[in-house]
Amino acid sequence: MIFTIPRAIFIGLLQRAFLILPSGKAFLDIPGGNLLFASVGWLLWQPDSSPGLVARVGEDYPQAWLEMFHQRGLDTRGITVLPEAVDVRHFCAYTSRTTRVTDDPVSHFAWLKLPFPKMLLGYHPPSKIDSRTRLSATSIRLGDVPDLYLDAGAAHLCPVDYLTHSLLPALLRQSQISTITLDPAAGYMNPTYFNLVPALVTGLSAFMPSEEELRFLFQGRSNDLWEMMEALAAYGCDLIVVKRGEGGQALLDAAAHKRWEIPAYPARLVDPSGAGDAFCGGFLAGYCSTYDPLEAALTGNIAASLAIEGSGPFYALDALPGLAQARLEAVRQGVRMV
Repeated sequence: MIFTIPRAIFIGLLQRAFLILPSGKAFLDIPGGNLLFASVGWLLWQPDSSPGLVARVGEDYPQAWLEMFHQRGLDTRGITVLPEAVDVRHFCAYTSRTTRVTDDPVSHFAWLKLPFPKMLLGYHPPSKIDSRTRLSATSIRLGDVPDLYLDAGAAHLCPVDYLTHSLLPALLRQSQISTITLDPAAGYMNPTYFNLVPALVTGLSAFMPSEEELRFLFQGRSNDLWEMMEALAAYGCDLIVVKRGEGGQALLDAAAHKRWEIPAYPARLVDPSGAGDAFCGGFLAGYCSTYDPLEAALTGNIAASLAIEGSGPFYALDALPGLAQARLEAVRQGVRMV
């Protein structure tokens, strides 16, 4: 497959995932990370436009996976392979449809009477609070983005660390990338960072937190979801989209003074782990096609619905032809202007 200048680039994390699903089924050491789910969300609606991926991994990351990503239609030229081992393991267990934990894997495998995987020995979950001063091994540096990618028309920043999100948007804007969307990371969506988040929001095309993240950020300041969204939009962001899980999405178009509530498509939930990222990729794909924020939210909604019906980031790409479009028309009927 020959890649030229990508129409959109995605910046995020590649991980080696260890999952325990709500059903109790376990998946061990499979490709994971927000970068894959988001880029697949894009490919669902832009199958002929290979997205460029930007991430950092170590020399111990499976080369066969990188080759498989390429075969699936992803442009991997922006993936930096460091000359050292980098721990990109990620453990996640769902104790219910909506509750997940990312620590103490030993107890979860013991509870399910499953043998503990040797590859998780020594695993420690990442810190819940981001550093304001220290880059991690997987933090994206300015030089990690290939020059060719800077000619893309759109970019999405998946949840990564605070420093990456504080540095990258300025570089993207200087290179004339006109559409920039950002999904914030839980590591800084907390009251400690309240006065720093506005600087990240300024100049974005869309800011797309989860409801849980947004409420935690505004803890002690507001309980009104629309009030929080308006406050962020006031810092100079065109669109605020709040992902609400099984509650769908809330969309604010600040410039047009419009608000919408969009119901989640009633999909069969198997693995919810990549839903929010798939939404963001689908949103960007819809927005780049129509520049209609509501249409973008709908395409994101359907991307998420397909992602959660199976395991692994590429499950959604194997959906029946026409299924995504049929779901789009169905969920459109439930949109409500507020």
